[in-house]
Amino acid sequence: MDSTSASVDSVTRDLKDQSLGSDGPDETRSSNVANSRLQDLNWDHSFVRELPGDPRTDSIPREVLHACYTKVSPSVEVENPQLVAWSESVAQFLDLDPKEFERPDFPLLFSGASPLAGSVPYAQCYGGHQFGMWAGQLGDGRAITLGEILNSKSERWELQLKGAGKTPYSRFADGLAVLRSSIREFLCSEAMHFLGIPTTRALCLVTTGKYVTRDMFYDGNPKEEPGAIVCRVAPSFLRFGSYQIHASRGKEDLGIIRTLADYAIRHHFPHIENMSKSESLSFSTGNEDHSVVDLTSNKYAAWAVEISERTASLVAGWQGVGFTHGVLNTDNMSVLGLTIDYGPFGFLDAFDPSFTPNTTDLPGRRYCFANQPDIGLWNIAQFASTLSAAQLIDDKEANYAMERYGTKFMDEYQAIMTKKLGLPKYNKQLISKLLNNMAVDKVDYTNFFRLLSNVKADPNIPEDELLVPLKAVLLDIGKERKEAWINWVQSYIQELSSSGVSDEERKASMDSVNPKYVLRNYLCQSAIDAAEQGDFGEVRRLLKLMERPYDEQPGMEKYARLPPAWAYRPGVCMLSCSS
Repeated sequence: MDSTSASVDSVTRDLKDQSLGSDGPDETRSSNVANSRLQDLNWDHSFVRELPGDPRTDSIPREVLHACYTKVSPSVEVENPQLVAWSESVAQFLDLDPKEFERPDFPLLFSGASPLAGSVPYAQCYGGHQFGMWAGQLGDGRAITLGEILNSKSERWELQLKGAGKTPYSRFADGLAVLRSSIREFLCSEAMHFLGIPTTRALCLVTTGKYVTRDMFYDGNPKEEPGAIVCRVAPSFLRFGSYQIHASRGKEDLGIIRTLADYAIRHHFPHIENMSKSESLSFSTGNEDHSVVDLTSNKYAAWAVEISERTASLVAGWQGVGFTHGVLNTDNMSVLGLTIDYGPFGFLDAFDPSFTPNTTDLPGRRYCFANQPDIGLWNIAQFASTLSAAQLIDDKEANYAMERYGTKFMDEYQAIMTKKLGLPKYNKQLISKLLNNMAVDKVDYTNFFRLLSNVKADPNIPEDELLVPLKAVLLDIGKERKEAWINWVQSYIQELSSSGVSDEERKASMDSVNPKYVLRNYLCQSAIDAAEQGDFGEVRRLLKLMERPYDEQPGMEKYARLPPAWAYRPGVCMLSCSS
């Protein structure tokens, strides 16, 4: 891992960012696709059908051995549950008729209080490393999958209710979720998608009408909070920990790792299953012996490399938009390379490489913004070790997967930062100096890059006018710092003027990768405060706003403002895992 770690390390030290631009995948649907009613959804249950399950179906907390899941039904209690919001975008790719959301029984069905016809509910078994330490069995402690739906394009989408009641994996918890954390997960799932970052999605959010007791700060002062349930949607919720748990249990369960790998490849990586030797995917490793890894001779090695590259690309995307996940345990890492499990996440406000939104992470800041690239690699190493334990890949193939993580991350990260600055080519010195300046002066990350596109590539701009386009973000800087920024802008303009791209063209390009709006924690909190009083309007407004983060959206400028003073109180800018 040494050479790979060093290359990722250099970014961790240097810190960077950019965005994968785009408005997310194409979601236009053929007009002749008939929208389904809930009772007509095309259910499939491949996970339950093809993988070993727990013979027991009760929800008593216990070790579940030799199984990938336990069949368990939602048990949440509700009292006049209400639909808070729903995603038109997700409904569209599920071919779900928008009128279904008006059904009187919709909140009952999507709280889990009434069974959805055709569903076969279960909770998944997995383990994980938490803050670098093996934690043993974890599993879906309050998420219950209803099953998989095949849409009109034969795409597989798993529906999961988070907060629907106890499972064997709940340990000492109640299996429930509160409105506060559910709003955050619902909104951020959709916001990340429209930023162009791979993510699990959210179909809808409902309140249960009941209260849940939570000690939000772990300080011995629990309080009653409104309960809620998010319907999460993804092609699969398989995690690194879904494989690790079976490796941790020794020889008897190693065969399950192969079965689960075959399942994932068959349903979610079919191109690997169909790979032929004629494709000649042989690569020299970076080792001194220049040994060769042939990915066509071992599908598991090809799979490990793809997961590694997807993860690297994902983390580069996070760095680009200034997103800090907050809890990058291996049970929160998707094998599909999706952002998964939105807990105490946070987008950067003032640029601070050591920012962590998670109060539990404060002592060591293991999961801070700057560390995410390294943590991604560490997690890939744990996953590769699991596949090695099951003899699916050898050491050379495991090392190659980690090597590919480093290469892919650097390639993606550099491309992203180059686009963020509108540069003709990557310039490490210019970007490093910029990030250093931003950290020193605590410059707002999102707003700075958005305003940067207004700088003109004109070397003749008078020195006292150079910072005018950036004055809204360069606040309260003294003479010395002003000079540092003038020097940087002069170097930047010099670099731009060599590109031959017009100011208008560059601005359009930069604005397509530098969002105007991100889901800042204080915006979430405003929506939460209103929703807890029964007003869901702000949740719905934020959802609409975040569907077009790269557009100016006249009239919505207040949502791009710097956080107000109240946003720095505990529970807003920083959160615990309590939800």
